[in-house]
Amino acid sequence: MSSIATFHETSSTSSLSIPRVVPLTELPETAQIVLIEKPRLINVAHQIPYACTIIDRPGLGSNGSGAPTGASSQPSPINRRASVAMPRHPAASSPPPDAAEASDSTNASSTAGTAADPLLEDGDCILDQRRGHSAMYSGIKSLEKDLETIQIGWVGELADQDGYVVPAKNLTEKHKRNLRDKLWAKEKVVPIFLDDNRAAGHYEGYCKTVLWPLFHYLLWDEATDGRVEKRNWEDYVFVNQQFADAIVDQYQPGDIVWIHDYHLLLVPHLLRQKLPGAAIGVFIHAPFPSSEIFRCLPKRVEVLNGLLGANQIGFQTYSYARHFISCCTRVNGYESTPRGVDAMGSTVWVGTFPIGIDAERVERQRKATGVLPKMDAIRKTYKDKHIIVGRDKLDLVKGVQQKLQAFEKFLIDYPEMQDKVVLIQVTSPPLVENPKLEAKIAELVAHINGTFGSLDFTPVHHYHQHIDRDEYYALLSVADIGLITSVRDGMNTTSLEYIMCQAENGGPLILSEFTGTAGSLGGALMVNPWDYQGVARVIYDALHLSEEDRRTRHSQLHKHVLAHTAQFWAKNFISELILNVGTWDQSTPTPYLDTGVIVDSYHSAKKRLLMFDYDGTLTPIRKTPGAAIPQEHMLKALKALADDPNNVVWVISGRDQKVLEEWLGDVDNLGFSAEHGSFMRQPGSKKWVNLTESLDMSWKNDVIEIFTYYTERTQGSFIEHKRSSLTWHYRMADPEFGAFQAKECQNHLENAVLSKLPVEILVGKKNLEVRPTIVNKGEIVKRLLLQHPEVEFVLCAGDDKTDEDMFRALAGVGKDGCHSRRNSRAILEPYNDELVAATAAKIAEATLQSARGHNHQSPIPRRQDSAGPNGIAKTTNGAHLKPPAPFSTGTPQGPPTPGSITSLTSISSQGSTTNLANEHFSITIGHALKKTLANWHVTSPEELIRVLGILSGTVEA
Repeated sequence: MSSIATFHETSSTSSLSIPRVVPLTELPETAQIVLIEKPRLINVAHQIPYACTIIDRPGLGSNGSGAPTGASSQPSPINRRASVAMPRHPAASSPPPDAAEASDSTNASSTAGTAADPLLEDGDCILDQRRGHSAMYSGIKSLEKDLETIQIGWVGELADQDGYVVPAKNLTEKHKRNLRDKLWAKEKVVPIFLDDNRAAGHYEGYCKTVLWPLFHYLLWDEATDGRVEKRNWEDYVFVNQQFADAIVDQYQPGDIVWIHDYHLLLVPHLLRQKLPGAAIGVFIHAPFPSSEIFRCLPKRVEVLNGLLGANQIGFQTYSYARHFISCCTRVNGYESTPRGVDAMGSTVWVGTFPIGIDAERVERQRKATGVLPKMDAIRKTYKDKHIIVGRDKLDLVKGVQQKLQAFEKFLIDYPEMQDKVVLIQVTSPPLVENPKLEAKIAELVAHINGTFGSLDFTPVHHYHQHIDRDEYYALLSVADIGLITSVRDGMNTTSLEYIMCQAENGGPLILSEFTGTAGSLGGALMVNPWDYQGVARVIYDALHLSEEDRRTRHSQLHKHVLAHTAQFWAKNFISELILNVGTWDQSTPTPYLDTGVIVDSYHSAKKRLLMFDYDGTLTPIRKTPGAAIPQEHMLKALKALADDPNNVVWVISGRDQKVLEEWLGDVDNLGFSAEHGSFMRQPGSKKWVNLTESLDMSWKNDVIEIFTYYTERTQGSFIEHKRSSLTWHYRMADPEFGAFQAKECQNHLENAVLSKLPVEILVGKKNLEVRPTIVNKGEIVKRLLLQHPEVEFVLCAGDDKTDEDMFRALAGVGKDGCHSRRNSRAILEPYNDELVAATAAKIAEATLQSARGHNHQSPIPRRQDSAGPNGIAKTTNGAHLKPPAPFSTGTPQGPPTPGSITSLTSISSQGSTTNLANEHFSITIGHALKKTLANWHVTSPEELIRVLGILSGTVEA
């Protein structure tokens, strides 16, 4: 199959031969990603979407020793499997009604039969749709028309035909083979079989007692000696490794891997070691806590590194994504931007992808024939009463207790409503029972009914059970108010289903501000579930909303649910993943600069453009900025280059105009760009042009306040004021404390400034700089290429992240002015017109942000520091690394004349449209393994100055 993009010869299959195990305390190397024209999707969740029943008749099944292979010989109710499957037909021979409607002949054959059905052989299995996660499965299924989809997951608890759990050790190879064959034939599902103890340690142990409470802001209150936690962690790692191995077995080069939720946080890291070139996405359905909570986790470094093996990580809300980025910065010390994390050179993109529901399925099911009679029955039972409906799982974070206490407060504060309102609360049993919470809820219900009820009226009706689907939709349809008071929730889909069911009634939705849907459902009435009086007041207001207000709010909510479905969520996530891994913005291996090659190219060119950073490039980094004065031999080489009439020489620095004039002003014919592209001075001119004079600089006040706060608390730090930017230096501070304060300051700026002002943060060497988003060195490079379209040789040298903007401008802009990003629509058909528009907007935004200088480096394979002939570095397998192919673009359309000035906003939308035909030399200063967009490297400014001396003739080769 043809590939969409071809980068280097490094591939995931060849990388498998490198037998290096990377511990979870480190990050694995990431190779460049190559996707085929029609990639497969490998979807990985904790459990497969089906509950499996093993047919094992007494006296027929055997494990080879005469012992039964099914349940224990003395079954008891405690051995029964929890009700994880969708309720089956009373005859137990047909699938649930919705499955029957959607199933074809193949599906029907796979679910038909019972334990007594003579068509089923011993050892055969029955597959039933598993409860829960319907939105996720609907979204994944919608991708099948565009992508071949494989699903991988733990098979879950198995039961025999009588409902008793079948221990994993009793499964025969025949059972496993039958399950594999049937699941693959049904929906290309690959089951993972786990030992019962390992599965329990992973799920009931680490997931439910450590990760789930932490992610929901519930810290542990039991002190232990750590042995149980250590064993559970080992089980968690083991199970994650089993999943990674299963993915590797199914993986084919070019596949996309999508991993779901907190059960599998280590899989990206473990998978990346074996498949460095795989496209890996992760979506966390649960909330993600702030760094102050997350840092309480003993294995915090390992968990974060586990996730950072992915290329893209998705969250339900912006706040969860921001928390994750903050944790990576504060806990693991990685650099970050609002769009992702720079994990040791590999950019991990972080985004917000709120999940929806399958609106078409819900619409179909709520209008099923069995729903209307139940709606009439409920209305008859609660005639002349306002019905408030709540449906939650009985977990601490679902806020059922807070809901009951707020309803009690409502009845107290508004006594006139006591006989007119009923609360119908349905709580489904959790997978892990909580007797204390159950007892507390039962006590509250009894207390409210005893206080406000009578012989002919009960204010609270509590049903702790799974209810029939028709009853559920009937309840949501007849309700006057939907009440959701979760104290912490990932994405509450009940609220979305309630909105769909209220199409005719238009009942208001009262929603906790701590749910994942709160940020999307602006038409809901938001409440703080801990404010009982506030919730009571909102309940009263909701009951007295005007008809116009009710309809307006519901119309807004209904449009949102229809536009942001589960299908939209799935396609949006995969489209973004394809977009991000297919970006041109990839770091490339940087071989040591070949002096012979650059000298030959230099002398063969008729017109040359040379651009240099100053600090760290033409002069070494000094402790104080004022000490970085130019050296004599550097000035000599620079003057000789500038005096050559075939050369156009520029110094593009972050320094201000005064310093550049003082130190380099005596070099004739030298062009200057000061403050990262804010000011320009043409060669031979003494006039500076301010390119930012039309920009609003009022943001400086907010930044100065934050920088001053950290300067006062960080000894040895200081603020450097420039015309268009502000820089906080901590070079003279304690190294560890200075780096810690810089990360804190960066997070503070991102939360307080970046979210509302058009500025960005540059993380430099021992400094943080804040500048307007549209100002960067890359814009100057584009401008110079437009001014000098005749150049045949380009040399650009820099040392830090601000200089990556220059390398990016040279390497990544085509003649149409757009970055060479793969169009994900070539792989995924548009979901609908809205998705097309949204995706197009995202592409435009991403392109604009890249052009404005967001420094996202991309992964490269590891290589050795040894050099081959002519200074070309070698890879681990001995192959010589070559720089990227020569960069060339089309002929410009009406380029500006040399010396002319255009605005930043106009230049940012243009490409580097020169007729450059020969190689360009982008050179970074740094170690041999530095990951960068440059195509060559030298290790120190002295080495670069020597090369400049050779080019200028002031130094012998």
